[in-house]
Amino acid sequence: MHALLSAFAPIWTLTAIGYAVGRSGLLGEQAEAVLGRFVFHVAMPAALFTMVSGARPAAFANSSMVAFAAGTALVCGLGFVAAGRLFGRGTADRAIGSMASGYVNSANLGIPVAVQVLGDASFVAQIILFQVLLVSPVILTLLDTGTGTGSGKGVVVRRMLTMPVRNPIIMASLLGVVVSALGLRLPHALAHSFDLLGAAAVPTALITLGLSLNGRPVADGPTERTGPAQSTVRAKRAEVVVTVALKTLVQPLIAFVVGGPLLHLPDHQLMAVVLCSALPTAQNAFIYAQQYGLDTRVARDSVVASTVVSMATLSFATWALGTTGP
Repeated sequence: MHALLSAFAPIWTLTAIGYAVGRSGLLGEQAEAVLGRFVFHVAMPAALFTMVSGARPAAFANSSMVAFAAGTALVCGLGFVAAGRLFGRGTADRAIGSMASGYVNSANLGIPVAVQVLGDASFVAQIILFQVLLVSPVILTLLDTGTGTGSGKGVVVRRMLTMPVRNPIIMASLLGVVVSALGLRLPHALAHSFDLLGAAAVPTALITLGLSLNGRPVADGPTERTGPAQSTVRAKRAEVVVTVALKTLVQPLIAFVVGGPLLHLPDHQLMAVVLCSALPTAQNAFIYAQQYGLDTRVARDSVVASTVVSMATLSFATWALGTTGP
């Protein structure tokens, strides 16, 4: 429990600081939008480029990653379908629902949890690569398609082909893959500059998340008791409940079934897969929704709620599967 508290404390602290700053008005009315753009267009691409360029993408081709990927794919699919069938969402919002359901907080929570509970963060590094190189491009393609102007097959194809150039996250990831594949190494001064810039991504995203908690529409307030607005609030809350249940319960359960009975992973590997699958929703879902001009409430509330609920699910997974060592 101490390890989990140590890992979660920065999340809560930075989000609370962002909330307090937002309440005070210290950074002005445009702070959330400006910081969100900084994370999406500058800091996060720098972090992803540094991460991918220094790793080998082939590293995640193993049985443990198969189990994790199966849980991620199935839950993201369920989240996409649920957002459309149950809540009538469009393609872009369904993509955010899918991401909120299955995209784990692998960096600022996964690494400390893995180090302190598993004693090794190597599997988390593989998860980061998997999400950056495979999951994110799919989500961003759906977002781009769902929010693109114009219609028709030609427009959709053209936007999909040009998306890597227009999307800094995908472009940074692709450049990282090229650098890694060619075995190139950046000069130390330049690499260190990217490291410093990338280090700002997670804390700034959490501050932005805290800022957003001050921006609830009037319909979310206690004065709205009846009518369509209240129905919309209930639908949003129901969507968050479904999303958080998929993220914190269904995803680790699928990972356990695939990794245990189907693939017969060793105990320590199975624990790593289940523990990482039980991590809460990454704040990237909120940042993506914000930058594509979508309703951020479901993504924002899913990040916060899943972070709280995952304390229980991570503790249970550690207790249930942690009786054996590596």
